[in-house]
Amino acid sequence: MNGLTIVVLSIAVLGGGYLFYGRWLAKKWGIDPAARTPAYAHEDGEDYIPTPKSVVFAHQFSTIAGAGPVTGPIIAAMFGWLPALLWILVGGVFFGAVQDFGSLYASVKSEGKSIGLIIEQYIGKTGKRLFLIFCWVFSLLVIAAFGDMVASTFNAAAAGSLSLTSPVTVGETTAPGAAAGSISLFYILGAVLFGLFMKYAKPKPAVMFFAGLAAFVAIMAAGMALPVYLNKMQWLLVVFAYIFFAAVVPMWILMQPRDYLSSFLLIFMIAGGVLGIFMTRPNMNLPAFTSFNVNGKMLFPMLFVTIACGAVSGFHSLVSSGTSSKQVRNEK
Repeated sequence: MNGLTIVVLSIAVLGGGYLFYGRWLAKKWGIDPAARTPAYAHEDGEDYIPTPKSVVFAHQFSTIAGAGPVTGPIIAAMFGWLPALLWILVGGVFFGAVQDFGSLYASVKSEGKSIGLIIEQYIGKTGKRLFLIFCWVFSLLVIAAFGDMVASTFNAAAAGSLSLTSPVTVGETTAPGAAAGSISLFYILGAVLFGLFMKYAKPKPAVMFFAGLAAFVAIMAAGMALPVYLNKMQWLLVVFAYIFFAAVVPMWILMQPRDYLSSFLLIFMIAGGVLGIFMTRPNMNLPAFTSFNVNGKMLFPMLFVTIACGAVSGFHSLVSSGTSSKQVRNEK
């Protein structure tokens, strides 16, 4: 099948789900534009902050759009592209979007409480404890895995890389250019400065957009011009220090501006991919379906394990109820 046909059908399904099913859910659940949200009721300048919807969208989108939505479908393609596509579309519209929307709405209607506190309210303390234990163990695994992955990616010095952008191969190890780490460091600094700009200048949406775009370009240029060479252990320390810093500072100083700037990269990459498909109209070379059993791996449950964030992921409910719900300034 032609790739353009797949993209057009996917846009139609996702757009239709948003316009019709999403609006039906909003009406059914009783979205009230006049209701006072937790962001105003409990505004504290740290966690509860009334925020423009473009920034809330950028935060939600950038937080949940990690490596999973990219690597998951690639792995699941061993069963063929059709099962993966169907699960992304059906799961995304009827499961993932409903879960994210539902957890966000439940938190907004519960004074901005996180899922753990909502579980305690309706199920009991035992349910809350079990949920928090799971979240703690899950967080340890994610931090360990991604911390090691990021440190290895930034470890240009270990491979003797003197290149800014080109990968360097030493034996069987390929290391990226040193610009990867330096761009990330400048990115954090730029996010903090942009957060100060957003808080005190209070720019209009158009000004904020162009300022964010300029900041994004400046960060990329600075990272390319000033590479940073550290070994893997040093990068691990930097990563863990960043995690601690991001967890304790007010949302407006890092999380909001960081995710707003990240959204530029994500949206441009998606737009570039879609534009490329429209221009080249490539054919799908993978078979639509291969087998229910591929090298001992069964389609059920492997398809639904590999494509999680791309369709439905419980982690998204933590984002919706943990941070996004405290920023929403209007239910609509």
